[in-house]
Amino acid sequence: MAGFDGTKLPGGRPAWPATELGARTVSGIVLGLLVLGATLNGGWIFAVVWFLAGLAVVGEWMAITRTAPHRPLLAIAGLVLLGVVAGARLPVPTPWLLGATALGLALLALLARPAAGRIWAPASLACALVVTLVPVLLRDDPRIGLAGPLWLFGVVWTTDIAAYFTGRSLGGPKLWPAVSPKKTWSGFCGGLLGATIVGGAVAAGARHLGATDALSLPLACALSAVASVMSQGGDLAESALKRAYGAKDSGRLIPGHGGVMDRLDGFFAVALLAGLLLAGLSLTGHP
Repeated sequence: MAGFDGTKLPGGRPAWPATELGARTVSGIVLGLLVLGATLNGGWIFAVVWFLAGLAVVGEWMAITRTAPHRPLLAIAGLVLLGVVAGARLPVPTPWLLGATALGLALLALLARPAAGRIWAPASLACALVVTLVPVLLRDDPRIGLAGPLWLFGVVWTTDIAAYFTGRSLGGPKLWPAVSPKKTWSGFCGGLLGATIVGGAVAAGARHLGATDALSLPLACALSAVASVMSQGGDLAESALKRAYGAKDSGRLIPGHGGVMDRLDGFFAVALLAGLLLAGLSLTGHP
């Protein structure tokens, strides 16, 4: 029997780990365990994981859009990400962080080429900042703590898994064939239902463990449903970007999944929602 090297069974059929589903499952489990371990640990380990994820997003985005010069732009984006993450944890005054971010975005827009790159380069950094900062800010916030990242992961992962298996099992009309030919309305609904249940369960578990600031079950379910729709919208947006530039995957780093952007497209959308809610709590002075 074949292992992970892609060899085949006697009948010519690939062994399960060498199939697309097998590779997706194994790599998904490994990544999930690593991320959950970092989440439970929190602190700088968790921050470094998301800094690396954000840096990978910038690199893959620039590669897809053929934005140059690649290394100098990636170095600038990396310095901004590192400075903002470190500043958010130390903490550094917010105006300084905003100033560093604005300077980095301006430098990327100034140095990038061709003309479209002047949009894509700062856009990639903006996206990476959301991916990098929001999980860390949620994890470090005493009002939210561990429940915040776990809700993010639960909603995004469940949306992806439930949509995949529901769509494959039920089939039916395509969701948006011009952008993503394999996605179906049945998969969309399956992902929506699964994420709503899991998101509500995370909130209920947080309340059971004594997190009095946790959302009520109806509100958590409603928010999870909105987040699932946004997650699937983020997936479609990345598919549209790749299709516009003739790319199948954002990269080859993750077996069965493609690149880091392919795993974080939906996560970005949900993290953006969570970041806006967190900012709203801060601006309203919620204790």
